Parts: sequence; C-alpha cells; structure tokens
Amino acid sequence: MEHYSNIFSSNEETEAPEQPEVGQRPALPAMEALQQLGQTSMPGSESNIFCMTIIGQIEGHLILPPQNKTTKYEHIIPQLVAAEQNPRIEGLMILLNTVGGDVEAGLAIAEMIASMSKPTVTIVIGGGHSIGVPIAVSSTYSYIAESATMTIHPIRMSGLVIGVPQTFEYMEKMQERVVRFVVSHSRITEERFKELMFKTGELNRDIGTAVGGADAVKYGLMDAVGGIGEALKQLNTIIEARRQQNGMTGTPQQTPYASFSPNPTGNPTGTPSSEHSKELPQ
Repeated sequence: MEHYSNIFSSNEETEAPEQPEVGQRPALPAMEALQQLGQTSMPGSESNIFCMTIIGQIEGHLILPPQNKTTKYEHIIPQLVAAEQNPRIEGLMILLNTVGGDVEAGLAIAEMIASMSKPTVTIVIGGGHSIGVPIAVSSTYSYIAESATMTIHPIRMSGLVIGVPQTFEYMEKMQERVVRFVVSHSRITEERFKELMFKTGELNRDIGTAVGGADAVKYGLMDAVGGIGEALKQLNTIIEARRQQNGMTGTPQQTPYASFSPNPTGNPTGTPSSEHSKELPQ
C-alpha cells in the first residue's frame, strides 16, 4: 500500500504543463521545428499576404508513387477558397518549382487562381514546366527567376491508348484548352506559343522548348524577371492601390485588379497587359 500511495502522491505533485493564452500560438518544440522547417525557431507574425507553394509533380486523379514529391490539387483548391473568403487576406503569393503533372488538375488550379478577386502574384523559381506554365501565367502579375526555366511541350498521355482518330482528337482538344488559357492570361501570341511548343531539336528525346527567365519575359509569357523581394513589393503596391480605390469610390472589397505590363527588361511601363489584366487604379 505504501508503494501505491507514493505513486499517487508523486502524480499529484506533478505540475500540469502551461497552456498558451487564448489567441497565442503555442510554441513549437525546438526539435520538431528543426525536423519540419530546418530551423530552431518559427516566425509567428501574421501577414495579410497568403503564401502558397506548388512544388514537385502536380498530382491529379491518380496517386503517384511515394518516392515522388507531389502537390495534391485537392489540398491546393480548399486553401484558395479559404484565402478568398478570409477578409484578413488581401493578396496571395504563389511559389512554383514544379515539373508539371496532371493536365486537368493543373488547369483546375490555374483557373482557380485566375478567378480569384484578390491580387495574386506567381514566382517561378527553379522551374515551372509543362502544366506549370498555365499556373505561372494565371496570376495578376507573374515573375520568373533569372536562372529558372519553363519547358513548353505538347501534352502526352499515359496508360491505355486506343488507336482510333477519336483519341487524337481528344488530345488535340485538351491541348487547345492549354494554349487558349496561356494566350488569354499572358502577352504571348498563339503563333509564338505553338512555335515554342512544336519546336524540334531543342530538347533531347522530346518536342518543345526550354525557355529561360529573360526569354520568358521577352516572349510575353511572364511579366518580369525577379524574386521574392520584387514580388512582395509588387503585390503590396497592388494591395495599396486597391485600398485607395475602395476608400475613394466605395467599391466592394472583392474587386479584382491587375498590374501594369512590363517592358522587355521586366520593369512596369504603365501599359496594361492583355485580356487577363485589368487596369490598375491610379
């Protein structure tokens, strides 16, 4: 009995762990932060800009092997909906380093970003290949790192292929969906984009073109060459212009804006971009 009483008394004397105050983010243990983020401390300040990453291979209707690093579209779409509904979020920054993936899943993400009423900025770092191209151009303003590349090539099909004309017609229609989206949300022409898509001799064992950062801006595919600093500055500029117009005209908060189109050097010139861009309020 004395043994059990000692156990009970030791449990009673044990102090309960301190609970964080209401509204305060619980501290992340150093070892867990080191494993998850590669650092011993985690920034705790809230921001009016929501940052989203699209990396690896875009996973669609089929689950990819576990060794593949993937971005699942069923994870991205709810985050976009939540950011659109959250009144504290005034803009989105999307970081891309993807090899492509499922065509319909990529187009779904691109359409979601393009249809948002809040300002969006995309940054291609490393690579924005294949179906990552429509996602990269779907934002209000797009940046690409100087060393980044974007591979433009025809779509391809895996799995069972039936050798009938209808199969080719289906692939051609799907490819036209991609072409129309990219052309309507960037300054590149349809002729130039198809020329890059069907170019031979550029890629080993493939048809298409690997476009570098400066060339992507020159072709009108991306708006400017830049990184995180330029993207945040541009996004904050659009957000501030949005605030001023809402204050002056009393327009609803969910009014979409886009920024000025750049010149070949990547600096805004004051000329509105193509169909996807609306005029930025003065």
